[in-house]
Amino acid sequence: MLSTAIVQTNINNQKDATPPSAIIMQMLNSHYLTQGIYVAAKLGIADLLKDEAKSIDDLAKYVEVDAQSLYRLLRALASHGIFAEIDNYYFELTPLAKCLQTDTPDSMRSVALLEGEDWLWQSWGNMFNAVKTGISGFEHKFGMKVGDYFAQNPEVSKNFKQGLNKYSAIINNAVLEAYDFSSFSYLVDVGGGYKTLLPTVLKAHPAITGVLFDLPSVVERFKEEHNLQLKELVGRYQILSGDFFESVPSGGNAYILKQMIHNWGDDRAIEILQNCHQAMPENGKLLVIDPVVYSNSEPSFATFLDLQMLVTNSGTRIRTTDEFEKLFTKAGFRLTNIIPTKSPCSIIEGSKSS
Repeated sequence: MLSTAIVQTNINNQKDATPPSAIIMQMLNSHYLTQGIYVAAKLGIADLLKDEAKSIDDLAKYVEVDAQSLYRLLRALASHGIFAEIDNYYFELTPLAKCLQTDTPDSMRSVALLEGEDWLWQSWGNMFNAVKTGISGFEHKFGMKVGDYFAQNPEVSKNFKQGLNKYSAIINNAVLEAYDFSSFSYLVDVGGGYKTLLPTVLKAHPAITGVLFDLPSVVERFKEEHNLQLKELVGRYQILSGDFFESVPSGGNAYILKQMIHNWGDDRAIEILQNCHQAMPENGKLLVIDPVVYSNSEPSFATFLDLQMLVTNSGTRIRTTDEFEKLFTKAGFRLTNIIPTKSPCSIIEGSKSS
């Protein structure tokens, strides 16, 4: 029998010698893993293994699925470190699998459920049409905008918002770690309704006050869903509703636009930025928090988020550093810094040009 060291050396050498065709094959198969994680998350397998390992038969009985099929799923995921088979047909949690539990600080279950949703997969399945016509794959498949589809399918909308909230919380913590807000006294969060960045910043900086500004329907739901959080910030937190294409609240020494500029084409984005420019004092700061494409040639998660926009929502896009600079200049701002964070988003900072 070969020693473990020799076997590992052979494996490493094989990886080094992997031909391009094999690498492409691995890339083409990436969706296998996404769907596998999605199904395990949907079944709630990680929650069932919270306290102890369980047999496939017991797991299958709990979730009412075919035991042999479930075994094949967990075996495949275990080969990637998601769950572990500790004995014949017995599985336990691993650090990666724990992220699929429901109520843990680092839970990614809602994100996994979002990424495996049928409407999203059908959108990606229509990418060819999106590239050919510029019309999103979603619109080609369903004949309507995503927002209209969510309005007609409240359960789908609920799942989307749960996944988005988790994604947003990850970004909030990364932004707070990467940027010093202590020099500001009054923040205006434009279009930040579901993204909860402003409460996160205010909790970390007791001297700062702020206002959340969004559409009436958004702020009403925000009040309902975050009532307890708002009570903790009483006297420091104001909620106003309106249309940011018409105007935004005045007087903030920093204006935050988190994960919203990528939802608009250049002309509409400039309108929003110009309204912020008009509302802020001469020493005001603009903080756009969005993914950024730093280079067209380097591997980038942002470029794939851009494809996500292409297949789901016509007219939306993830921008490059040069494209952000052009937007800022046209709106009257000087781009002063772009700060990466430990999340898919960066902080694009601007100052008001005189």
